[in-house]
Amino acid sequence: MQVAFGRSMPFGYAPRREDGSLATTTVPEAVSSAQAAPAASRPQEACLNCGTTLAGAYCHACGQNAHLHRTLGAFGHDLLHGVLHFEGKAWRTLPLLLAKPGALTRRYIEGERARFMSPLALFLCSVFLMFATISLIGSPAHLVNDRTGAEISAGMEERLEELDTTLARLQQQRQTQQAAGASTARTDRTIASVTQERRVLANILAASQDGEVTVLQTANATPVRRGDVSSASEIVAPIRIEGDGALATFVEAVTRNLSLLVYKLQTNAYKFSWLLIVLSVPFVALLFLWRWRPLYEHAVFVTYSIATVSLLVIAGSILAALGMPGHWLLTAGMLFIPWHMYTQLRGTYALGRASALWRTGALLVFALTALSLFATGLVMAGMSA
Repeated sequence: MQVAFGRSMPFGYAPRREDGSLATTTVPEAVSSAQAAPAASRPQEACLNCGTTLAGAYCHACGQNAHLHRTLGAFGHDLLHGVLHFEGKAWRTLPLLLAKPGALTRRYIEGERARFMSPLALFLCSVFLMFATISLIGSPAHLVNDRTGAEISAGMEERLEELDTTLARLQQQRQTQQAAGASTARTDRTIASVTQERRVLANILAASQDGEVTVLQTANATPVRRGDVSSASEIVAPIRIEGDGALATFVEAVTRNLSLLVYKLQTNAYKFSWLLIVLSVPFVALLFLWRWRPLYEHAVFVTYSIATVSLLVIAGSILAALGMPGHWLLTAGMLFIPWHMYTQLRGTYALGRASALWRTGALLVFALTALSLFATGLVMAGMSA
């Protein structure tokens, strides 16, 4: 039964029903009464989320703040908080993730959840930012390749000189065999192979210097102008593998639909990035067959580790775009990843130096295996879709 409130009553007055009993409002009635009053003037007596009577600054039932902001600035704060996790948890998590990953993983496993970002939230955020960064400015490998074109040309020129020297030596060897009456069939095959390699390499070098793209065919190489090529699939379409097997069919399908395949790979890599966790956890468990640990610990370990690599790719893309030399980035990545694995293994599982060292080597092999399986699955999914 609802009670009609009239003008203000003296202190201590309690409304009564018609039979003389005290009238009390239920929680839904309190919420409705609070919502009916103006937002600026109504007293906050019940949680607007669940209707529980408030007893402090936060609802003890659902945790919602009793004081709700209704300003544009508060909306901006919520946006930063929700999208970028721009809060204390991030500043407490990221330094430990990069400098002391083992301590972070162990502390999270042992129950310090409120202080740090969860591994899954960090993984999703870092993967999203990684693909967004790659889409905007390109991956580190792409940027490095664009920037080191002169270095690649110099390397091809050196290789051409080596091939010329090899051909001269083989021609002299062939003349010696002919003079001695020996068979030159094997030397002729080697000369033909080296000559073909030199012709293709020279064609690629000339095309890169003249602004052309080289189309490699079975027996020769024909340059075409970039403006005449409408898609990447046209560049590699002439590639053929002899035979009627599954490999030949697969390669032909890939080269015929290369542009579509690349698009599907990029899309599926983001959608199915969580599969890297599923693939990696069993490999980590293999490292502790005789020291059984719960699979949950391995899942936390793997998720934090993959998030770190994602952040490393983001940093590498940005630094490459700013002009940092590619060999510096490559060297830093090759040193940082094994060190990070070693440190995380030691801290998470309380391992000794030797135990953590051999497990780091095995983990690098397992990581490459899981990544290869993931990439193969993406290619197969892209081809079947």
